[in-house]
Amino acid sequence: MTLVAQANSTLVAIPWRECQVEIEHQWVNRHQALETRPLLVFLHEGLGSVSMWKDFPQALCEACGLPGLVYSRPAYGQSTPRADDETWGTDFMHRQALEVLPALLDALGVDQPIVLFGHSDGGSIALLFAAHHPDKCKACVVAAPHLFVEDIAVSSIKLARQAYDKADLREKLARHHRNPDSAFRGWNDAWLSPAFLDWNIEAEVSRIKVPVLAVQGEQDEYGTMKQIRKIAELAPQTRLLELAHCGHSPHRDQAALLISNVASFLEQHLGDLS
Repeated sequence: MTLVAQANSTLVAIPWRECQVEIEHQWVNRHQALETRPLLVFLHEGLGSVSMWKDFPQALCEACGLPGLVYSRPAYGQSTPRADDETWGTDFMHRQALEVLPALLDALGVDQPIVLFGHSDGGSIALLFAAHHPDKCKACVVAAPHLFVEDIAVSSIKLARQAYDKADLREKLARHHRNPDSAFRGWNDAWLSPAFLDWNIEAEVSRIKVPVLAVQGEQDEYGTMKQIRKIAELAPQTRLLELAHCGHSPHRDQAALLISNVASFLEQHLGDLS
């Protein structure tokens, strides 16, 4: 299976877990005044990568007039794969938010304010970063984020395991990941572990003070509207966008509508961001 090529993606080493890992990343519209404009950082889903975003980061950055940074977390895309004996605990998203992302920004010399766009697990990571780094994160857009574990998520993740083991999901993921087993097993095993049923980040979300746009599709097979409505309850500055005819991936199912809403949201708060 031929890997999907991603133009201008490269690797940078960061220190993590007492060793060095390489992170695949790609700049978008880097010609923008990087030192004066907020940087739009994209955080992918539980099985995502740089290449799986396709052209969405470019389209969103152009609509918002911002430079962007897309990267594959450790174990994903062309980043350093997960070791065969490495299992992820219930804190794996916290570690991505509080260890990996800060280390990547440092390695790339990013010191201007950032705006986060996170999808699914990436949305949860974005919320955690925003809660812990209000000095760095000036706004947060989350699509299909998770604050707690719902039965619908567990059921769909079990179906994903069946598709990986018995159908063609592994073949599809092999187009985007150097080691598809690294990406899939890390995510799937963590979510389906009994301990993960109690995972919850509501207390941290309640600490978020920056503007938040929370997006959910009405036909999302991994979560319900309870997720984003809880964000609005905990962080009243949140704007909700509930999308009809939309599943778990608003950036694919309703891309144009999502982009226009994100651009409007950021324009409203741009005075605070620039």
